[in-house]
Amino acid sequence: MAQMVTVKEAVKDSLVGTEGSTQMSAQTKARFTSNAVKDPETGELYMGPEEFITAIVPKNEDFHKIKREQYSILFRVADMKNCGRVTLTDWGVFENLLMKPDSEYEIAFRLFDVERNGTVRYEDFRRLYELNKGPDNIPFDWDCEWAKLYIGSRKKRHNLDYPQFSQMLRGLQGERIRQAFQLFDKDGDGYINPEDFERIIVETAKHKLSDHLLENLHTLCNISTGSKISYANVRAFQNMMKEMDLVELILRRAVEGSTDGKITRSEFLNEAAKITRFSLFTPMEADILFHFAGLDKPSGRLGLSDFAKVLDPSWRNPIYDAQDQGSTVAAAKSASGHVLRSVLESAYNFGLGSMAGAFGAFMVYPIDLVKTRLQNQRGAQPGQRLYKNSIDCFQKVIKNEGFRGLYSGVLPQLVGVAPEKAIKLTVNDLMRGALADKTSSQLSLASEVISGGTAGACQVVFTNPLEIVKIRLQVQGEIAKTVDGAPKRSAMWIVRNLGLVGLYKGASACLLRDVPFSAIYFPTYSHLKKDFFGESPTKKLGILQLLTAGAIAGMPAAYLTTPCDVIKTRLQVEARKGEAQYTDLRHAARTIWKEEGFTAFFKGGPARIFRSSPQFGFTLAAYELLQTLLPMPGSKQETAAHVGVAEAASSIKGQLDTSPFARSRNALKVILDLDEDFGRMKLPNEQGWRSLPKAVGGSK
Repeated sequence: MAQMVTVKEAVKDSLVGTEGSTQMSAQTKARFTSNAVKDPETGELYMGPEEFITAIVPKNEDFHKIKREQYSILFRVADMKNCGRVTLTDWGVFENLLMKPDSEYEIAFRLFDVERNGTVRYEDFRRLYELNKGPDNIPFDWDCEWAKLYIGSRKKRHNLDYPQFSQMLRGLQGERIRQAFQLFDKDGDGYINPEDFERIIVETAKHKLSDHLLENLHTLCNISTGSKISYANVRAFQNMMKEMDLVELILRRAVEGSTDGKITRSEFLNEAAKITRFSLFTPMEADILFHFAGLDKPSGRLGLSDFAKVLDPSWRNPIYDAQDQGSTVAAAKSASGHVLRSVLESAYNFGLGSMAGAFGAFMVYPIDLVKTRLQNQRGAQPGQRLYKNSIDCFQKVIKNEGFRGLYSGVLPQLVGVAPEKAIKLTVNDLMRGALADKTSSQLSLASEVISGGTAGACQVVFTNPLEIVKIRLQVQGEIAKTVDGAPKRSAMWIVRNLGLVGLYKGASACLLRDVPFSAIYFPTYSHLKKDFFGESPTKKLGILQLLTAGAIAGMPAAYLTTPCDVIKTRLQVEARKGEAQYTDLRHAARTIWKEEGFTAFFKGGPARIFRSSPQFGFTLAAYELLQTLLPMPGSKQETAAHVGVAEAASSIKGQLDTSPFARSRNALKVILDLDEDFGRMKLPNEQGWRSLPKAVGGSK
């Protein structure tokens, strides 16, 4: 028994406080002294309800949706002895309470803890609620199943301690909205009229919403095709409003990462996924946010000033204007330096693409040499061929020309492949960005194919001269072994001998090969990363995964374009004595078909797969790895791991109002979830809060 009394006293002390332990700052004393009046009999300073309101609500405070007289509710909490006045000690306890992290809920609890013993009796709570609610407001059924889960059934009521009471209060607004929806949904079809929705929100959440929202509540029906509002719409609206603080953190982060200070719905959802680690907001909730923020801006790209109309309920916060002005200045600077930035980004991507392309080409060059020599073999009969297959070719090259023979012509290949791969990668990135949907940032399959095909077409400018020089150098060692006295030519001799026009011999076949290759390769690579390996804004793939995706994507692209590669090789290689000279693409195709059959078009196909597949795997893996290791100077790097909301909150740290005045307002916002009319002006002889008679409530 003694132990129970000790526990009860400990709970009481923690909730009510003790006079002897109260520590007051000079600011606390000064606030009390400047607002208190003197008792003419005792000379003691005290504050009545009016003086108390003046102390917690400065004259320059923006009351907005909460009326000034409603702050008298808090007087009941500060007046610890229920004597109608607040002493210096009471004031010190109250200010100390406001500084607690959960002060908003604790103040609400103390308001209904009539006996001040650390529990709320259902009878006291219900009577106080009935005394202070608005007379014409939407009724609330306290005998509903939801309430019974918290307070028990009528025969088994139990008192609520602080944690239970605060948890019930947190869910109360949602239950009020649910009951109100059912009341207005008279035919039970799950829809209500816009004016009924407007009344529900005004009576349950007006104190938390901005003027802009309240004036346009009826437009919520416009997010769907009908003229009514569903329960899903109402619940999504409530969820968005309930998480408005988190919404603001996400919006700030997303806007900071935008070049023009504006974001789309998809960018908001992407940022939410990064910050929260979970998909906290549904598509409908995002639709509601962007609907109300963009009523006068249907473009879909909105800035922080647009969202401020929804976020700020609006004791107007100047930080919205400051950030929006900063975004405007940043956007202006971005516009002025956009051209230079684009040039630098292109140069950066070109440089990385060059290094990645050279690395990929070097790794698979021996396979490329084998492929070229197999494709250049003419004659339908096995006896007319120098090489039986890829392995035989590989062995004979090493035997006749040594290991260095596998790298014949590698130097011009490395010099030429750098700009070739760089322009392919750069153009593909540029085209994907240009063809992406401006609202959702998504890319259709057709746009992906066009982007890849365009990249392949642009690379021919570098590819064709490179290919013709490389091919002639690759078959040179073979000619030296079969033709006595055949001179060994250098790359520069071949270039001078061919001339500018000769360097583009077979360009049509090169174009016919490279356009479909890239059109197949890049979309396949992109979808393998995203759909098979699960790449996302929050998941970066490893080198092995990138290599695998690149290699797999290269297989169909390489094999299906082999016929074009065979024709290109035949057109570009120097014809030997007794061999037919091809005049153009059609002539080469007809001649090969006539003399060697259909299978000749797929000569070197396996070697091409073994070369192109790993080459592009190495190239793209190196390209993406280099982007991580060598970021563009001045670019914002993504952190490898994030710490969720805490990280986002750091961007506005110190900008939020945590003064006692703001905490008083926040406490009222929690209490008013019970009813909008709590604490409004009563009869002239009544205060703003109707208390229970002492005999009923048991107050001391």
